[in-house]
Amino acid sequence: MAQTSASNQPFNIMVVGQSGRLEYEALLFVASLRAMTPNFPGKVIVVEPLPGDKWDHDPRISAGVRAMLEDLGAEVRGFENHHFGQSYPYGNKIEGLQAMPAGEPFVFFDTDTLITGDLTAVPFDFDRPAASMKREGTWPQEELYWDGYTAIWKSLYDKFGLEFESTLDLSQPDEYWQRYMYFNAGWFFGADAKAFGDRFLEYALAVRDDGPKEIEVQSLDPWLDQVVLPLVIHSFGGGRPGPELAGLDGDTTCHYRLLPLFYARESDHAVEVMEAVAAPNKIKKLLKQYEPYKRMVYQQRGHKVRAMFDRDNLPRKEQQIRNKIKSAGFWVR
Repeated sequence: MAQTSASNQPFNIMVVGQSGRLEYEALLFVASLRAMTPNFPGKVIVVEPLPGDKWDHDPRISAGVRAMLEDLGAEVRGFENHHFGQSYPYGNKIEGLQAMPAGEPFVFFDTDTLITGDLTAVPFDFDRPAASMKREGTWPQEELYWDGYTAIWKSLYDKFGLEFESTLDLSQPDEYWQRYMYFNAGWFFGADAKAFGDRFLEYALAVRDDGPKEIEVQSLDPWLDQVVLPLVIHSFGGGRPGPELAGLDGDTTCHYRLLPLFYARESDHAVEVMEAVAAPNKIKKLLKQYEPYKRMVYQQRGHKVRAMFDRDNLPRKEQQIRNKIKSAGFWVR
């Protein structure tokens, strides 16, 4: 645990890898970290689910990608799925925290993230955890018979004995989704990976298996991790990220999610970084095994997608971007 950030606090990095799309994304993530933050000496840990009764296939990373991850200095650590798994793969970021070093600060990133700047310059305050605000109002959903945003969110805080009022953004109108603390789980951080993971799991299981009556009409799949994350962060004294963390989802990291969306809306710099770190033959040989990288990056269909959009005047809704790409025949995932 050697990394020192701008706030002089050491931390480790966690991403989830498994067979299929995530292993290739993890490879690109680690390659971009090494290229853009070459002096990061902390642990970079790719946690992978192990085979078990929660999977109908072997979810482990393939041998070639594993070897390259290790060649880039990452550790691959296995963990067992006791509660989630194939039926809810987003739960890997919850159970996977058990594979991280206990008592040490961590930053989690979704694998579909590119490091585009110097991560050591981000002044993390691990005593005040936070998470990504790059989100839409996906939960809760307005339903015919629902209790409203305030009642739903308050019922969740009440369930765990957490104070609610201070989590509200009073600059936003009552019963408007942005008034309530809601994150994208694409990145989050905390002071102790084991303690954070234990509480994340405790809250997630309690909400899934015995949620308050106010959420009975709400779907938790795939939103469970994002429903519970604000509660966990608040319980550790955290909240919304301040301006000092603007480099995340900004100049330092890019959560691109899917390659067609990446080429449609992300910066020229991010595209340059991705294509540069994907270019070495030893990386290219592996990434070309995954069809979206083969088509979008190496066959340069991504640039055809890019030419379809004005980054300064993108459609307001992501679905509009998706539909335009699909109608042009360039959608892959």
